Amino acid sequence: MSLKNIQKAIDNFKELIETSIIENGAKGKEAMIRSSRPILNIHEAVKVELVEAGINEDLIFPPLNSRTPELKLAGSRKQKNQDVCVVSNLDKAEEILEEGLLQDVVDEYGEKFTERTISINIRSQISSIQKNFDTLYERTTSEAINLHDRCPKMVLGEVYMIAVPEYDDKEVKNNKIVFKKPNQATVLKYIKSFQAINNRKGTEKNFYKYEKVCLLIVDFSQSPAKIYNTSDELKEAGLIPENSPIDISELSWNKFVSDLLETYNERFN
Repeated sequence: MSLKNIQKAIDNFKELIETSIIENGAKGKEAMIRSSRPILNIHEAVKVELVEAGINEDLIFPPLNSRTPELKLAGSRKQKNQDVCVVSNLDKAEEILEEGLLQDVVDEYGEKFTERTISINIRSQISSIQKNFDTLYERTTSEAINLHDRCPKMVLGEVYMIAVPEYDDKEVKNNKIVFKKPNQATVLKYIKSFQAINNRKGTEKNFYKYEKVCLLIVDFSQSPAKIYNTSDELKEAGLIPENSPIDISELSWNKFVSDLLETYNERFN
């Protein structure tokens, strides 16, 4: 995978967030995040990587350089728009769901089409990364459970970006870009937690896991923004302890799309 694509996406993200802070403080930052404009840069980087890996553009939803249409896929508990999907050549087949919370809901795609679709979630957390951890992690695992519970063979990806150091929300209110001192324990917690839901191999269990996770650890205090690709880089920056045995290579951007597609090909030939 190309680091050039993701670097450009991250730098665009940084520029949008920081311009909004300087111009309108906390309200500006919140409005910018709600607009989805920053995170859509990462959506596009994922789509470009899929195309460069050989995926036909016509199979990617939403299409390149577009935020619509998203596929609203049904799991066992809810129907939800998916951030980025790669569909198969199977035809969709409308179904009326028969049980649980979605009883009598119309699924325009059907179970077979859904199971053969690769769905990729894309999320970010640039402040309060410790305070909001439990809620965000539970949401992440519940998304996987929802789809795997109905479609156990479905291949799911997750790109999760965290800002380390994070933006200081107290200073954001004063239209200032200031970063908090990073906490090694918090960085380790994110790495271990996302390792725990990465690389789902079988199809019978571990519905809470993703077939592939990318944890993007980004330092926005640098220009251009620094993406950490190895554990050694994190140690050099003082973000994890020197003696930590942790290895982030399985969560790297470089392996994300290739491993996701490899798992899909193994399951569906």
